[in-house]
Amino acid sequence: MTEPNLTEAAVQLSDVQKWYGAFHVLKDINLTVRLGERIVVCGPSGSGKSTMIRCINRLEEHHGGSIVINGTELIGNLKQIDAVRRDVGMVFQHFNLFPHLTVLENCTLAQIYAKKSSLVDAQAQAMKYLTRVKIADQAQKFPGQLSGGQQQRVAIARALCMSPKIMLFDEPTSSLDPEMVKEVLDTMVGLAEEGMTMIVVTHEMGFARMVADRVVFMDEGRIVEVATPSAFFKNPTHERAKNFLSQIIH
Repeated sequence: MTEPNLTEAAVQLSDVQKWYGAFHVLKDINLTVRLGERIVVCGPSGSGKSTMIRCINRLEEHHGGSIVINGTELIGNLKQIDAVRRDVGMVFQHFNLFPHLTVLENCTLAQIYAKKSSLVDAQAQAMKYLTRVKIADQAQKFPGQLSGGQQQRVAIARALCMSPKIMLFDEPTSSLDPEMVKEVLDTMVGLAEEGMTMIVVTHEMGFARMVADRVVFMDEGRIVEVATPSAFFKNPTHERAKNFLSQIIH
């Protein structure tokens, strides 16, 4: 597995705050993710995990502190937001594929309109990554003709087509039947082995043990523990983390 670059920050969150009305959903978030590092974010439902990573590519606006992606600070400037989004790919819980477009068209659309790629180049890039996630034979099908695991692998391929430097995963297996989870996790393990910078919100603790450089545990809008997988699973220091692990690991 490729070692992370411990000298170069890919993502820097400093004292980040976020409110939904009067509800303080992110409180004093401080986290540095190094280039090539794999971070797994876990914690109970409602702890702010998904909100945090959605702030990293400005799907959610933070209300205090700073977020810097590859040296570019995320503020309201649309050019800066676009620059960050070109570097950051995201895979969602519910795939978010266009149902009326084929798999191939789903993977070429953003390339053509955002990157101004030609159709030929976009299709070549799409087939490269559909092959990479072992689903090239489904290129002419529509999403509704695929299993959930296949659709999620298409979503990963679509994100990779934009040549991101960082990949965000927001509970990518939580909508899948158990037998489909492995094929998606195998794809993500492959990305990790190639050195992709990854931030993954997940309850798949086996994936965290295998892939993560660090585990970030959140509770009630705060990061309350950051540790290596070995330390986190063997000896969590925060009482809330201990309770969480006791409920999901038998």
